[in-house]
Amino acid sequence: MADIPLSVLLGVLFFLIILSAFFSGSETGLMTLNRYRLRHLARGGNAGARRAQKLLERPDRLIGLILLGNNFVNILASALATVIALRLLGEAGIMVATALLTVVILLFAEVTPKTLAALRPERIAFPAAFVYGPLLRLFYPLVWVINVIANSILRLFGVSPEQAGDTALSSEELRTVVLEAGAMIPKRHQKMLLNLLDLEKITVEDIMVPRNEIDGVDLTESLEEIEDFLSHTQYTRLPVYEESIDHVVGILHMRNVTPLLRAGELSHESIRRIARDPYFIPEGTPLNRQLLNFQREGRRTGLVVDEYGDILGLATLEDILEEIVGEFTTDPYSLYKDITPQDDGSFLVDATAAVRELNRALKMELPTSGPKTLNGLILEHMEDIPEPGTSLLLADYPVEIVQTKDNAVKTVRVFPKLRKPQARH
Repeated sequence: MADIPLSVLLGVLFFLIILSAFFSGSETGLMTLNRYRLRHLARGGNAGARRAQKLLERPDRLIGLILLGNNFVNILASALATVIALRLLGEAGIMVATALLTVVILLFAEVTPKTLAALRPERIAFPAAFVYGPLLRLFYPLVWVINVIANSILRLFGVSPEQAGDTALSSEELRTVVLEAGAMIPKRHQKMLLNLLDLEKITVEDIMVPRNEIDGVDLTESLEEIEDFLSHTQYTRLPVYEESIDHVVGILHMRNVTPLLRAGELSHESIRRIARDPYFIPEGTPLNRQLLNFQREGRRTGLVVDEYGDILGLATLEDILEEIVGEFTTDPYSLYKDITPQDDGSFLVDATAAVRELNRALKMELPTSGPKTLNGLILEHMEDIPEPGTSLLLADYPVEIVQTKDNAVKTVRVFPKLRKPQARH
């Protein structure tokens, strides 16, 4: 060592510092790679991404290799710096070399490369993957021994390195990914994705038409009344029942009725014959499951029933799709016959309107975890049937009772949400 020129020792020390920076930066780059983008690039044929993905399948081996190389390089650099310091400054140079090398490694072999790798992980990780593949095969026996010891210690704490590939996202984590996608996903598509994730939290009761609002064919009516109703209905699928919806016979599709109407062959018996057997949906069924049930059964309309088999309402495939893509209209009130805007900025609302409809149409934030209708929400809040003229505050929205009938609130006036006063500093 004493015969080696000082310039050679300084050159080797400089090279070791570069190697240390490589190990430090590549470790950060590989560990901070976005795993989902990595899979996408690997499937797209990116060679660096494929190698990086293979290395990250067992991060214990990769980390073992990186730390083995990094520690060896740093220790060798420390020894070399000591030799150089002894030549230049004698015994006093040891402390100087230690302090100086610590600063140099910290700045140029740790902080700088790791910061760069954290900001540009793919630029550092993909080229490094080409180097680590052969190095891992070359030093595999030594890395294997290190991993056996380290993994044995980890298993004492209940950690298994074989679980490293389990990086599945929960629905809430996926929601965060969508929200943080920014300009990469258009706002409308982003909203659709979020609505899709919300389907598991929404049940069929939230979107169904209540039983008292269900339009259908009553077979106890005269044939003239039925023909008049069928000629003017706006729906394509209608329940067929006798006297009340509780005695449902089936679901009638207008495409099967039209030929009979044109031929003058419509009768009570023909309606029974062409009506399809009713399809029932248990209350509490999440929309994501019901969407699959509609697909599996080949249905578009179902009757929601409670645990006793009583019919609560009617749910359709279109209602579920509207929860995902929004209303099929540009007019926010055209689909809501229960909402009438007033000149003073308030809205006259039929209290049988669903809370979710109001929130969607009026951009309100009424609670949806309790009663499904505005009437139910008011009765729960008041714990009594209010008289006309009564005013109350629902989730900071002023509400005035306009009409009550048959032990229920029929019409209310809803005002814009009250603004909370900002705190003064």
